[in-house]
This record gives sequence, structure tokens and C-alpha cells, in this order.
Amino acid sequence: MTAAPADVRMQARNPLLAPAAIALLVLLSHAAFLTLPFYWDELGQFVPASLDLFQRGAWIPRSTVANVHPPGVMAYLAAVWSITGYSIPVTRLAMLALAAAGAVIALRLAIRMGLPSRAAILATAFLVVSPLFFAQSTMAALDMPAMVFLVLALLLFLEERIPAAVFACTVLVMVKETGLVAPAWFGAWLWFERRRGEALWFLVPVAPLIIWLIALDRGTGHLFGNAAFTQYNVWYPLDPVRLSLALLRRLYYLFAGSGHWIGAIALGIALRRTALFRTRPWRIAGGLAIAHVLLVSVLGGAVLERYLVPVLPTLYIAFAAAIWQYAPRWRILNAASLAGALLIANVVNPPYPFPWENNLAYSDFVTLDVQAAEYLQAHFPKTKIATMFPLAPAFRRPEFGYVRQPLNIRELSDFRAANVAPLARENVEVLVLYSGTWDPLGLMQNKKWTDFLRCYYDYEPPVDANELRVLLGARSVARWTRHGQWVEIYER
Repeated sequence: MTAAPADVRMQARNPLLAPAAIALLVLLSHAAFLTLPFYWDELGQFVPASLDLFQRGAWIPRSTVANVHPPGVMAYLAAVWSITGYSIPVTRLAMLALAAAGAVIALRLAIRMGLPSRAAILATAFLVVSPLFFAQSTMAALDMPAMVFLVLALLLFLEERIPAAVFACTVLVMVKETGLVAPAWFGAWLWFERRRGEALWFLVPVAPLIIWLIALDRGTGHLFGNAAFTQYNVWYPLDPVRLSLALLRRLYYLFAGSGHWIGAIALGIALRRTALFRTRPWRIAGGLAIAHVLLVSVLGGAVLERYLVPVLPTLYIAFAAAIWQYAPRWRILNAASLAGALLIANVVNPPYPFPWENNLAYSDFVTLDVQAAEYLQAHFPKTKIATMFPLAPAFRRPEFGYVRQPLNIRELSDFRAANVAPLARENVEVLVLYSGTWDPLGLMQNKKWTDFLRCYYDYEPPVDANELRVLLGARSVARWTRHGQWVEIYER
């Protein structure tokens, strides 16, 4: 696939028009979310760790549990705050700037991988409107920045700019440790091409990670920061059943969910009809994507879809390249169908349980928590309140955007009856529950399914209103719902 003359003329006349338009679209489309309080792992890990570095100069977190994640993103945010001061909008804009840069780099990568400029723009449009990328673009987390530097490293490698690719890989590894897959893949590729001297340069990114692990070991007494994190993210996923389901879940999301089946069908047809996907750039990019997917399936107990963000540009470039093989009428139909499905998936939830952060459902979750926080501040400002993560840290620390003053929080590990019952012997007067699972099909009411979850995932159902009346003598005093989610407050 080569650029048509019209595409070449367009690139020559307006080389910055498409990148500027894409960056502007990314920035403007998120305007409504810039003041949204922090969500889940933002307030549980990444923002507290960034604040520890910004306020105390502590590279190893003190106000949250230390773990293996390198401090690249935290250092970036601390640097931004040192110029602008700390605030939620500044944090979201800082992350959004990275997302915009990543989209622009993805556009250039698509062209480098043989797509005409219009097909490259289509691929980038798929990325920009995709629900996972859109939701993660403003979040203070690691996977979207990891995408930026993985795509940059891949582009530089394909352009034969080896020193620059090594530097991008080094930054990538310090953003997220799983980024090691990129220098390992590039080094192996060059080694088998008998470019041994250049291959050895890709050992460089390992050095700062080793330094970080040594510092972590000395600061915490554990090489990966803490034993619980290591157990959950390294050993727990290796159970054959959990590992098999993790791989299936990865494949489903990449090639079926959110309308991806439209692109997957086109890709399956194109793989048989065109030699494009057998070229060196595609073998390198495809191999890297496969290696990343395998790595994040083997590691990571939570099996979150956001771990797939780094491979989304390659996926959408492949979809666009495949769709571009169709006749013009079919091309338009398939491109519009996939783009429409991705747009809809931002606001319409799938019919099965999923993490709220996969689309704009996370904003509903945050909005409900803000309403609950306002009620608690008005009615129970000094009362001891029991709830679990992420509401517990959200209600304790005003800098996360939920409360003006810290509430008196008793944190629970979960809402199962065995953890709630001991509250009867404490001076806890209020309990805040929230919906943790989207379940329109009633899967969580199916005994066979919940027995399976108990067996392999240590699942126990949360308490309901009847159990709370029996265990604590508690009654519901406030409830909010939004798009199928809810938050409810009980008083003893």
C-alpha cells in the first residue's frame, strides 16, 4: 500500500494540518472532564505518589503503598506542578498533552507503516474516539503515557534512528516496567539481523530500571516494593484457569469488543489478500504488539483492559489498512460503522461486567461519589464513616477533589459480610456502599457463575440492605443512581 498522488500533494501542502487537527480534537473533546475529581487508582496510587515527590522529594511513596512501578509519570507530574502549582485541571491537562502527542505520533507511525495519508488519518481517528483511549487520556495513570513512548520508540526504530529509539525505550521503561518488552524485542530483532552492535544498545534501558529496583529494595525491604503486590501481580495470575481467561479476555477486547469485530473481519480478509502485513515494519510492529499482550496477560492480577492501551495504535492502524483494501463504497461503510461503534461504546456499556474506566462510566462513578461526599459533609462531618476503596481515600484527602475537609473514615477491605459484621462492636455510625459491578444480565445472581468466581477469584458477594439491618441495625438514609450505577448511605 503506497500513498496516492493526491495524498502526497496533501502532505506536501499541509504537513502540519492533520497533526494539528488531531491534537486539537484530543484536547477540546475532553474539556468537560478537566475538573473531574480523581478516580480509583489515580487517588489510590499515582496521584499520592506524585504528591509525595512534589511535596517531600520522596521518590519512594510514603502516603501510599510502594510498588514496582517506576517513577517516570510521577516525576513528570511533579515537574509540571512545580511550575503551575498542584490542581486537578492542571494534572488532567498534563496527561491530555501526552495523549495528544501520542495520537500525532500514531499518525506518523501509520504513514511509516505504508498507509496512505487518508488511511493514516482514519486509523488515528479510530484511536482518538475509541472508548479506552478517550477515558484514559486525562487520567493520571501509566498506560496511556506508556503508549506514547512505545509508539515513539517503534516509529524511531522503523526509521532506523537507533540512538533515539534507545532513548525512547529508556523513558518508556521508567514510565512502566512492562515497557521492557520493547527494547527486548528491538534488540532481538537486530541481533537476528546480525546487527549485533546496534542490538546491544537496547540493553541500556535496563540500567535505570535496575537502579530503581535497588532503591526500592533499600527503601522498602522488598525488591518490588511490597510482597502483597508481587503475589497478586506476579504469582496469582499464573493459575492455568486465570491465565487462560486473561488471554481470552485480551483477545475478546482487541478483536470483538467495542465494535472491533468490524475491523477484525476486514483484517482477516486483508491478511489473505495483501502482502502489506508481511513487510518488515508490520512484522516488527505486530510482533511487539503480540509480545506486549502476552506479557500483560501473564502479569497483573486485575486483568484491566487499560493495560492494552499501548497496542491500540498498532491495532487501529491494522484495522484502517485492512479497511482501505475494500472498494470505495465498502470502505466508507466499514470505516463509518467501526467509528460509530467506537463512539457509541464511549457512552453505552457492554452487556457484561467491565471496569468503569473502560469508557465514560467512570465519570458517572465519580459524579455519584461527589454527591455522596457533599451529603456526608453536610450531615455527618464528624461521624465515623465506614466504606472501602476508592471512597475511603477520596473522603479522607481533600486534594483529590471530593471533600473540603477530611471525613472520619474507617476503611474496609471489601463489603462482604465477614468484614461488615465487626462494625457492630465499633462506634461506626454510617456506612457508604457503592455499585462495583455492571451486571444487566444478572450474572452475579447466577449461583454457578458466583461459585466459579469463589473458586478461582476469592469472590464473596457484598452485603445487601437486609443483611445490613440484621448485622448493624442500619437503615438507608440516602441513595443516588446514575446510568445504572448507585451509591447508598446507611445510618445505624
